[in-house]
Amino acid sequence: MAKRYRDIVGDGGSDVDGQLEQLRHRLSSRLASIRHVVAVMSGKGGVGKSTLTTNLAAGLAMKGHAVGVADADIYGPSLARMLGVAERRPKPGRDGVAPPRTVLDIKVMSMALFLEDAQAPVVFRGPSREAFTWKGMLEMHALREFLADTDWGELDYLLIDLPPGTNQFATLHDLIRPAGSLVVSLPNRLSREVVGRSLVLARQVLKAPMLGVVENMAGYFCNGCLSRQPLFDRQAEADYDGLPILGRIPFDPRFVDACDAGRPYLLDYADAPPGQDLMGLCDRLCDRLATVASAKEPCL
Repeated sequence: MAKRYRDIVGDGGSDVDGQLEQLRHRLSSRLASIRHVVAVMSGKGGVGKSTLTTNLAAGLAMKGHAVGVADADIYGPSLARMLGVAERRPKPGRDGVAPPRTVLDIKVMSMALFLEDAQAPVVFRGPSREAFTWKGMLEMHALREFLADTDWGELDYLLIDLPPGTNQFATLHDLIRPAGSLVVSLPNRLSREVVGRSLVLARQVLKAPMLGVVENMAGYFCNGCLSRQPLFDRQAEADYDGLPILGRIPFDPRFVDACDAGRPYLLDYADAPPGQDLMGLCDRLCDRLATVASAKEPCL
């Protein structure tokens, strides 16, 4: 006989609490072999966050670190294409799902790897009238599977590329606490204002150290005259509420070609000025993580 809501005592015999505890334990066990989990976030789209994540992963791998990338953008996944593994599929293994690896041995997990048609949208099936009640749970379940069911092995760094905006902050907090969060912005007023608002929410929800800010498209690199030119009007020095700026990366048109080719920019242009800036960012990120870990730095 069907029960009304007020007739149910506890969880109605489904042992929801027990199931959630098992999932948390599996996730905790999986991440125990990963030294640093870093969330890469932005307050708005169009700042080049995924391109930065791609090259940050490449730079860390080129420095000899074991790296994995989880694309947390369920509806607009792009990292598999940028990292050159879009045509490969995860394979079942003895200890979970084996993720595809890039030419730099970066392990990648993304919703795009499960789509038979790259042009097909990701749509969760369910009653549309109650979508607001179940959609968030399905998104959390998908992200949990990416993290808990993937055989990441031993990693030095797992980068989680969050979708634009702030919707996934609560989801990530319910699953794990990252070693820190890296914020991507643009050197213009609009982006800084939006990023500033997202920083407030990130501190309240993620409760993980904010590692610093990367200003993307900080000028552009001219291949013809081999110089850096301004891309935006000169603005006052940014103040991200005390967060250090870990890097200012100029735009290079070859970033676009590299993304389309599924080959990180750093593989071919590490010696170009933008490449040198990216490699320097990798060093500063590693140093910042070490400082936060050793000092047990509170959330900024």
